[in-house]
Amino acid sequence: MSFDFDTIHSRLGTGSTKWSRYPQDVLPMWIADMDIAAPPAVLQALHERLGQQILGYSVACDGVREAIVADLWAKYAWRVQPNELLFLPGVEPGFNMALHAFVQPGQPVVLQTPNYRPIRLAPGHWNLPKIEVPFELSAEGEYLTPLPAMREALKGAGALLLSNPHNPMGKVFPREELLAVATACLDQGALIVSDEIHAELCFDGRRHIPTASLSPEIAQRTITLMSASKAYNVAGLKTCFAVIQNPEIRERFNSARCGMVDSVSPLGLEATRAAYSDCGDWLQALVAYLQANRDYLLNAVQTRLPGVVMHAPQGTYLAWLDCSALGLDDPQQFFLDQAKVGLSAGLEFGDDSQQFVRLNFGCPRAMLEEGIARMERSLRHR
Repeated sequence: MSFDFDTIHSRLGTGSTKWSRYPQDVLPMWIADMDIAAPPAVLQALHERLGQQILGYSVACDGVREAIVADLWAKYAWRVQPNELLFLPGVEPGFNMALHAFVQPGQPVVLQTPNYRPIRLAPGHWNLPKIEVPFELSAEGEYLTPLPAMREALKGAGALLLSNPHNPMGKVFPREELLAVATACLDQGALIVSDEIHAELCFDGRRHIPTASLSPEIAQRTITLMSASKAYNVAGLKTCFAVIQNPEIRERFNSARCGMVDSVSPLGLEATRAAYSDCGDWLQALVAYLQANRDYLLNAVQTRLPGVVMHAPQGTYLAWLDCSALGLDDPQQFFLDQAKVGLSAGLEFGDDSQQFVRLNFGCPRAMLEEGIARMERSLRHR
């Protein structure tokens, strides 16, 4: 079965966050939102749900829970029970709820850098100290966790906020490294809050490993946050789920909504059910398409963007570009002004040098080609 990922769908005037930030002559390649249509099976399921004509408050029915449970087993051999799922309107509320519920005043929260901006900001919302552990870049161009530094940071910490697969670098944690990090958390009594929203998007034959699937002991100290939003491009439907296998932690987490984190929409629930039940072939084709986009981008950076360095992301549809050799004060602003390409500034992710930008290659190939051509021209004419 073939699927169309090449059609460019105009999103101007639709209220799209991605396409509303900049003037119409700017090509937006910043926020983690694909310019690829949602799967046909999801769209069909939404049409059928709209046929019911009533969109009242909703809870996750058995079909949604069963679809997720079956998917987690099929993809990761991770056995989860339906009652271990809690539904939220996003991953960001989830990790904030976890910090509020479990981390005591004065306890540090540990996270790796660079990292997704809302993760970096979350400890501050609760007046909690933050310890950032920078990744180390190996000679082979792979970002690695410095385990001694991680163990030291976790002493006395209340929680680790983990991003796996990692945003913005596209790192897919191998089992040994993930196990070492999780074991360090157990040794220090730190809760693991694992943002796994990009779980389905792994390249080169890699498979995502849910942190909680490593062992029963780790599962009892882990809150896993997942969603169909990234892989199936339904982020605007604001539906996420937390997998919490420890019943006491699950109850305490659920009680931390504090009147701020509400239920999710009926359309989000239906899209989630359809994504995990009916879109396996579509997802396989999408991952192949994104991997080809990744390879095209890597070659283009190496051959057409002198002074820009990119290490191939192992997953997600996000590229972390090192622009240090360009000698620019602000590469994000340069490419915005001179190339009319909107990228995410590295400063948002904790890059104090401001020499990195993040580029979203989750788009039709023609759009990616246009973005590269614009960036190439801007560097040639600077």
